[in-house]
Amino acid sequence: MLAPPVTLHTHVRAFRERAHLRPSELARQVGISRQALHKIETGAYLPSTLIAFQLAQVLHCRVDELFTLVPPEVTATLCAPVTGDTRVQLAQVGERLLAFPLTGTPGFRQTADGVVRPIAGEQAEPGEVRAELLGSPDRLPRTAVLVGCDPSLELLSSHAAEHAPEVRVLWHPASSLAALEALSRGEAHAAAIHLWDAETGVSNLPFVERLFPGQVMHLLTLWSWEQGLILPSGNPRGVTGIADLPGLRLVNREVGAGSRLLLDAWLGREGVTLAERRALPGYGNEVHSHLEAAGRVAAGLADVAPGPRSAAQALGLHFIPVQIERFDLVVPDAHLFHPGITALLAVAQTPAFRSDLALLGGYDPGHAGERWQTTGPTSPPPQEVAS
Repeated sequence: MLAPPVTLHTHVRAFRERAHLRPSELARQVGISRQALHKIETGAYLPSTLIAFQLAQVLHCRVDELFTLVPPEVTATLCAPVTGDTRVQLAQVGERLLAFPLTGTPGFRQTADGVVRPIAGEQAEPGEVRAELLGSPDRLPRTAVLVGCDPSLELLSSHAAEHAPEVRVLWHPASSLAALEALSRGEAHAAAIHLWDAETGVSNLPFVERLFPGQVMHLLTLWSWEQGLILPSGNPRGVTGIADLPGLRLVNREVGAGSRLLLDAWLGREGVTLAERRALPGYGNEVHSHLEAAGRVAAGLADVAPGPRSAAQALGLHFIPVQIERFDLVVPDAHLFHPGITALLAVAQTPAFRSDLALLGGYDPGHAGERWQTTGPTSPPPQEVAS
């Protein structure tokens, strides 16, 4: 991507009128023709350094007050509504340049590529906008967008940045189903998902085939992890398994989250109907991340939450394992060799990353980075990690 041209905005006419000088008077004092001054005032001609300083001297101002650089702009597709000037990160996904608003905590710790400036008092809705660039756009085609729920994806992205500093990976947290939907809208290069299909006993592949019929999609192993019940430290209620959940205060994940699918499958195996599940205390209390669910348990706001061992270990909570589950990277064929995706898969196979991940608790990265399935008419039958 070539950098948009930087333009120079001239304020000579405003300063001349403020000084109550006619064009001919200013031109005479500076030693240029009136026609040349007209071209300078309209931006049709860039003056030499000497002329610029002479103009500033006559108008009693600084050169940088007479001439200002207008930040280069690009046209991008805004992926979420914003109000007021908003810093954004930019990435080229397919034919579109996408703008992701940096709001909340990420807005303080992540570097912005540009600024979106809606009309004062108005909200900019998702769609085409103009974004001022804050730096060079050269890295935008080498930026990969990764969507998924596991916080360890940030660890993977940081390892990738060290492994291949010429590329960048933007991780956007989202539930597994929301991640696949973002991928289907062309808002990401890859989705990291864990979606257990209780009917087939296979993770992820059935959901990809349903959402991307007839498309070539690659499923690559990131890791497998322990999923189960997150409980208060010391397990004061003496919970032993799923059968003990009725009567406990739940905190649940949102619809479309992998941990919610698992919870429903576990309760279904115990003979708990959908109506009975909905009547469980806290079943409708939803949070949007594994760590938020664990945090509710740690704060005493819930007795139990479904989720991975890593979330329980991070907050010093008790954990009862129930199932080993796949966690896969889903990549459309068009993005398989994107430099950011290549860097992710390469670093996932390094001993340094695998050791770092395993220490988080409950992760098995032994096959990280390996291709597992490719959708299509000649796809081989799936092989599942044993539960």
